[in-house]
Amino acid sequence: MKVFVTGVSGQLGHDVMAELVKRGYTAIGSDRSGASDEFNVVALDITDRENVEKTLEKIHPDAIIHCAAWTNVDGAEDPKVQPVVEKVNVEGTKNLAEMAKKLNSKMAYISTDYVFDGKGDEPWKPDDKNFAPQNFYGKTKLGGELAVSELLDKYFIVRIAWVFGKNGKNFVDTMLKVGKTHPEVRVVNDQIGTPTYCPDLARLLVDMIETEKYGFYHATNEGGFISWADFTKEIFNQAGIDSKVIPVSTTEYEKIAGKTVAKRPSNSRLDKSKLKEKGFSPLPTWQDALSRYLKEK
Repeated sequence: MKVFVTGVSGQLGHDVMAELVKRGYTAIGSDRSGASDEFNVVALDITDRENVEKTLEKIHPDAIIHCAAWTNVDGAEDPKVQPVVEKVNVEGTKNLAEMAKKLNSKMAYISTDYVFDGKGDEPWKPDDKNFAPQNFYGKTKLGGELAVSELLDKYFIVRIAWVFGKNGKNFVDTMLKVGKTHPEVRVVNDQIGTPTYCPDLARLLVDMIETEKYGFYHATNEGGFISWADFTKEIFNQAGIDSKVIPVSTTEYEKIAGKTVAKRPSNSRLDKSKLKEKGFSPLPTWQDALSRYLKEK
């Protein structure tokens, strides 16, 4: 199987490429620079429709795993930047979906819990349609979902949350740095979800494209729903850091640190039961994922 992967310079794209190579598939990656000492990578701007068409016609992949995206959630709230965010997350996705249709390729699109309104305390189900994104990033990711689902039949739309991995900045690294330099750390306890570890998600995505079990899915690590404060406590515990975690509400935190530009969801719970129903192996617990991440670092 020949697989085309976008965004290979990012956390997830890198690990998807590694998983494909590990399984012996022909993996061709892309990012804007096309530079990689590790993988077979081509330079591609996914917003350039003509270039996307030429590149994919030449490669003619059996599947596309679309990991590239504008992910600076706060930056996306800048009206001057929003046309670029929309171009990348919506138009770029549409360009890839159109080629997937033309080439009869499978397509996996990585989305987010931000497509929902983030309210309540019930886990969001994969096939829920009550979309109400509360920030611009979420709106554009929903736009990408619609481009894929309306154009294609052979698609996997996989929503994730709280991503961390080795190949980029993430919450775990931030907390490790802060914990080593501060005797106590205030972290919000009223935003609830579950972390997603990139190597585990990469394994699942490759599992998916090996099948024809198309549709919407939710995929985060197992281990139960937690707050960011709970996650920080476990990070410090596993890393042997003595800094004290003080749980605070989002409102309290914003009084101390300032209000975030983009609105964050209080409910990032994702119902992942469909994975088992369709025969996919769930991701390991987030506690186990964190342990492996710290050892690999």
